[in-house]
Amino acid sequence: MRIIRIHYLLVMKTIYYLLLFGIVYMTEAQTLVVLGTLQDGGSPHMGCVKDCCATERPNDYVVSLGVIDESKHILFDASPDIVSQTNYLQSISPANELEIFLTHAHMGHYAGLVHLGRESANTKKTPVYAMPRMAQFLQNNGPWSQLIKLENISIQPLQNKTPVSVSPRLTVTPLVVPHRDEFSETVGYLIAGQSKRALYVPDIDKWDFWETDINALVTQVDYAFVDATFFEDGEIPRPMSEVPHPFVEESITRFQSLAIEEKNKIYFIHLNHTNPARDANFEGRIAIEKKGYHFATFGMRLSLE
Repeated sequence: MRIIRIHYLLVMKTIYYLLLFGIVYMTEAQTLVVLGTLQDGGSPHMGCVKDCCATERPNDYVVSLGVIDESKHILFDASPDIVSQTNYLQSISPANELEIFLTHAHMGHYAGLVHLGRESANTKKTPVYAMPRMAQFLQNNGPWSQLIKLENISIQPLQNKTPVSVSPRLTVTPLVVPHRDEFSETVGYLIAGQSKRALYVPDIDKWDFWETDINALVTQVDYAFVDATFFEDGEIPRPMSEVPHPFVEESITRFQSLAIEEKNKIYFIHLNHTNPARDANFEGRIAIEKKGYHFATFGMRLSLE
């Protein structure tokens, strides 16, 4: 009986360590996490009394991606919802380091930096990666300049198409894209993990304005998160030439020549509060999904290993 008991204890101990190893493995697995899918103004959108903003939806945050990489959390865009987004990241993968990559100086993509200041998290030299004009904008304008002065953040310079090694197995490359660049240039990112790559282009003017062939770029990555601000022309009561994002319908036309396995890589993101595709039951969205495309959703996890 004593021998049986010893064997039982050994088996239980082995199971415990296997489970522990599994938990550690899952925690350390290099993972991309969708933290927000909405356009800068979020939802409910200020001043909107239409059905699209009538009801608040849980975890309906402004656009952002996160990457879990060993002891680091890498954030792409510092949205106004950064508190909920980083808290969520922390809940699924505790880490003691945070690094942030900014795409441009429109409110939904950098305003969350205020939470790093002494009135809130009071962080210590959090690396914030920014292109030259974006860095200059932060350095020369309050309250962002105070974050730099008090060393809450540390600006890390970026250059177009120049890879940055964030860790031994994660590389990030900025790609300048055409957009309304009032205060800074605008970039998308190529995120290269241990064995898989993701493209993140939440904001861009019409695809024709970009010197890069988006179709060719999709074939070079495993996941492509692309601008889906508006579903179609006439969606908002203003000249849409003032905000020339590619309509989802236009993108579908552009991508139609891609093979089904390439269409499967595409995730639409950065949806305006008016975009009917926010509703999973919208017929237009269902038809698009049947063609192989995806719409990004909060909490979606994709492996980069």
